[in-house]
Amino acid sequence: MQIASRLAVAAVMLAASTASAALTPVSSFGSNPGNLTMYEYVPAGLPAGRPLVLVLHGCSQTAASMEAAGWNKLADQFKFTVVYPEQNTANNPVRCFNWAGEYGDTANLVRGQGENASVISMIDKAIAAHGSDPAKVYIVGFSAGGAMAAVMLATWPEKFAAGAIMSGLPYRCATTVNGAYSCQSPGVTKTAVQWGDLVRAASTYAGTRPRIQIWHGSSDSIVVPANEAELVKQWTNVFGTDDTADETQTIGNATRTAYKSGSNVVVEAYKVTGMGHATAVGADVTGTCVSTAGSYFEDKGICATMRAAQFLGLTGGGSTTPDVAPPTAAIVSPANGDTVTGKVTIVVAANDETKMGSVSLTIDGADAGTDDMAPFQFEWDATAAGPGMHALVATARDAAGNMVVANAMVTVPSDGSAGSGSDEPPTGANDQLPGCSLDASGGGAGFASGLTIVFALLLRRRRR
Repeated sequence: MQIASRLAVAAVMLAASTASAALTPVSSFGSNPGNLTMYEYVPAGLPAGRPLVLVLHGCSQTAASMEAAGWNKLADQFKFTVVYPEQNTANNPVRCFNWAGEYGDTANLVRGQGENASVISMIDKAIAAHGSDPAKVYIVGFSAGGAMAAVMLATWPEKFAAGAIMSGLPYRCATTVNGAYSCQSPGVTKTAVQWGDLVRAASTYAGTRPRIQIWHGSSDSIVVPANEAELVKQWTNVFGTDDTADETQTIGNATRTAYKSGSNVVVEAYKVTGMGHATAVGADVTGTCVSTAGSYFEDKGICATMRAAQFLGLTGGGSTTPDVAPPTAAIVSPANGDTVTGKVTIVVAANDETKMGSVSLTIDGADAGTDDMAPFQFEWDATAAGPGMHALVATARDAAGNMVVANAMVTVPSDGSAGSGSDEPPTGANDQLPGCSLDASGGGAGFASGLTIVFALLLRRRRR
């Protein structure tokens, strides 16, 4: 029996189906030593010079199975070609890409051999046929397809600008059947250098490596979550940085961590709480999710396909720089340490270099509402809250889901007297507040002191 027929697929068995009519088979695409099948989706009116995205399916799936991920819809919207390599049952009875070789034969893991060579032929064919930009080629894979995406990124780094590995495994985690079982569960641990050396040995490439995004469910019992941490170790080491997160944020059910080389995010990882072996779908602050729920697509309130497309640079006019910087935020009025009474307008100044999303507020841990239109403000009856200290926590999110928190402590007096934090601009409003900006461009790191007063006064009129 070949390796992938035994690789963590007992729970992934589905009836095989043929590619849908939306996908066009490409019968001849050049050298095909891996005996794979090529399908593609090309939007109507596609101009030359647009990106190319490869989407690799998981075990027991076909190319058509991955249409549920929504890449065709994004291709129509943002104009790029999608290529779907498909595994054949002659290679693997349950259609797993042979990410760990075929029963001890490691040809598929060696640059220019087996399945990786077939995928490169598909890339070259699509670029020639559709005028795709060879500098904007991306790869995305789920499960065995995610593990195969790691193979491609390791063996052919010069071919890709970036990639996304979903529920996958590190490159050369295994080269045998037993080793593959161990990789999937309980997972194989290596040092970052050991993992990185495996990638460096896969080619002689010395240029800029493709950026990597990683997704995993915290409840994945087929490819255990430990593999996400090992993937992070492998690829951060390849980039010459460490696996200590430079950015951490909570987005609904997911935790996003980002790892930088200099000022650039080179590896980004999402761990989705409660998700099994699946691709995450659902309502997302980034916008409508193009994916649909189904087998191996779980609604977790975050859209992996949209966020992968943003990370790859497909949604911003072809830009390869995703929005990963958090917004700025500060509670302007009342200021930290103010004494307040009566009905108070809480003013939050928030801004983002790209596009703001919303600001939510809690008071003493209780939800006080969300505002999605600047200037951001909230009404609070301080007297009804009772005397003593009260904690104000504002959470600002930009359109990409990046988040920052601002805090202030205020006091309601027992005698009912008002302090500087009542429904008037706070004392010291002319002082500069670090970390915020009101300039029209959205950039910068400080308030213009004169604008602060105007800003606070305008806030009082907005909803009265």
